[in-house]
Amino acid sequence: MKIFDLDKWHEIYFALRKNPWRTFFTAFGVFWGIFMLIIMMGAGEGLYNGASQDLGDMATNSVFMWTRKTTMPYKGFPRGRYYRFNNADTKALKDNIPELQYIAPRLQGWGGDGNNNVIRGERTGGFQIQGDYPEINIIDPVNLTKGRFINYIDINEKRKVAVIGLRVFNELFEPDENPIGEYIQIQGVYFKVVGLFQSKKNDQQADRENQAIYISFTTLQKVYNYGDMVGWYSMTARDDVPVAVVEEKAKELLRQRHSIHPDDERAVGSFNLDKEWSKMTNLFDGIRGLVWIVGIGTLLAGVIGVSNIMLIVVKERTKEIGIQRAIGAAPFNVISQIVIESVLLTAVAGYFGLAIGVGLLELINYGLTTSGADANMFSNPSIDFIVATRALMILVFSGILAGLIPAYRAISIKPIDALRDEV
Repeated sequence: MKIFDLDKWHEIYFALRKNPWRTFFTAFGVFWGIFMLIIMMGAGEGLYNGASQDLGDMATNSVFMWTRKTTMPYKGFPRGRYYRFNNADTKALKDNIPELQYIAPRLQGWGGDGNNNVIRGERTGGFQIQGDYPEINIIDPVNLTKGRFINYIDINEKRKVAVIGLRVFNELFEPDENPIGEYIQIQGVYFKVVGLFQSKKNDQQADRENQAIYISFTTLQKVYNYGDMVGWYSMTARDDVPVAVVEEKAKELLRQRHSIHPDDERAVGSFNLDKEWSKMTNLFDGIRGLVWIVGIGTLLAGVIGVSNIMLIVVKERTKEIGIQRAIGAAPFNVISQIVIESVLLTAVAGYFGLAIGVGLLELINYGLTTSGADANMFSNPSIDFIVATRALMILVFSGILAGLIPAYRAISIKPIDALRDEV
């Protein structure tokens, strides 16, 4: 049988049209299976995107470390002792941990808690003052919309320069003003604005970041009279090394440097983002796997329905098949016709399920974008084109399998028995 035999296609069309409701509900099972698969996959991707955007472009192979009170006595020091990181610790970490890729010491200035600490002309505001190294914009980057970020010339010369967040700009400047080159007063000291940034994160985290002002780490130490104190560290590991290795080595080194008991696990606080990120990605991998299992199970239920209906169709057309066989129709011709009917039914129903599912996801995404809804936990529900194509190919292959069983049932009937059959 030729694939493009017009007479055969007419025959298939009239066979399916003969029982329109049966054809519709059979196709609907397949349609619903792939439709639900697409919707569940898109929803899972939307949840994943929402969780990912909470981090912006933060390096996931990073660890953050800070000081806490000791919990064990050691070398004559009592438990409950408080200590501080310092500049010498920064150098020691760089020199003794070869697995370390980037390290960014950070200090926080006063303000940002409701008290006004920044002045420009007649305008004032309370903003977070962060003392940083250039590496922080690699570990936890922001989107620079104007100007530049802190550099090592600023660090070495203790320059009084500032990179301000979007909310700081909105509070202290007119909308059409260019802040670059202008001066703001922080705790009585004038700083030149060299950059304007906007957070890459979502919602509350973005609001908190957009109201920050970055200044040189060494300048903040001097302006706030912090000496050589370091507030906390942000660190990343090299690409081929788990960040947990850097975390353990850094803790061991810092415990040694500050005379902390080697078994005092609580004295150096840390947050391993890689560990938390792995938990989240494993969770979403599990969700994706579950979606495929449920979706394909629903899809197979529809395909099995197609196979059962084709068995009924073969039973109804037993005499017709007997006549075809009696006048010389090859078994391949009979098999081809039934398989094509099955594939046509599953492919058309699957295509509509795929198209409507993708369309609904786009509609949801458009609604989220235009309405300005809270997208903290759900963002850009979508499905990868390759994944959608694979789903459709699985469907077509399933349609072939669904037609083969009825087809072999058809050719297993002897022509003489088929001609005697009373339907």
